[in-house]
Amino acid sequence: MAKVPTVDLSPFFREGYEDKKRKIVDTISKACCEYGFFQIVNHGVPLDLTSQALKVSKSFFESPTEAKLKCSPLPNVPVPAGYNKKPNPSYEFSEFLIMLPPGSDFNIFPDNPPQFREVMEELFSQFMKIGMVVERILSECLGLPSCVLEEFNNDRSWDFLIALFYLPATEKERIGSNPHKDFSCFTIVLQNEVAGLEVQKDGEWILIAPQPDALVVNIGDALQVLTNDKFKSPRHRVVRPNGR
Repeated sequence: MAKVPTVDLSPFFREGYEDKKRKIVDTISKACCEYGFFQIVNHGVPLDLTSQALKVSKSFFESPTEAKLKCSPLPNVPVPAGYNKKPNPSYEFSEFLIMLPPGSDFNIFPDNPPQFREVMEELFSQFMKIGMVVERILSECLGLPSCVLEEFNNDRSWDFLIALFYLPATEKERIGSNPHKDFSCFTIVLQNEVAGLEVQKDGEWILIAPQPDALVVNIGDALQVLTNDKFKSPRHRVVRPNGR
């Protein structure tokens, strides 16, 4: 079975190691062309932070509905930051909370768990840092100066972070997120231990198995267009496991 590549980014946080960096760039370039997905480890995001983020997100989504609805988006805002829920259970079974960069006036955070805001804002900041590392690597994958994508995508005010919760599968419905593409340059995903994210390649659905301490990177439509279709923006979906 085809497997999405996993890449160790540790050389990019050290001086030297140019040969290893070149091999990593080649591996990621091939992954972007073939899958539009790859996983990264030793990425610099603290592991205790990702663990805390998963825990506070789970705690929030297990809260009573009334408490979650208090975090509903403000009216007439450009981005529905806050708690949202898919209205039609026959379409997709998910709840989610959207966050804009720390300090945004549109953000709405729950009171419980009390550490939710602190943890998620720190995760947001860490994801922005690793995002800029990924931008530099992807620029090199295209044979361009490492600053090109960072300069193209220099407005970080519309970056956003989403905490997602998928309800358990039913006998008739297992889809958590229907097949789709992302519109962004790329997306960074933190999975928990429950497998369900799949990418489509050559008509087949390939499971992106969760790995301890790994982050998933997938290419979006904006980057596919910028690269004249060299990089793939693949269709992907989430299948909800039974009972999880």
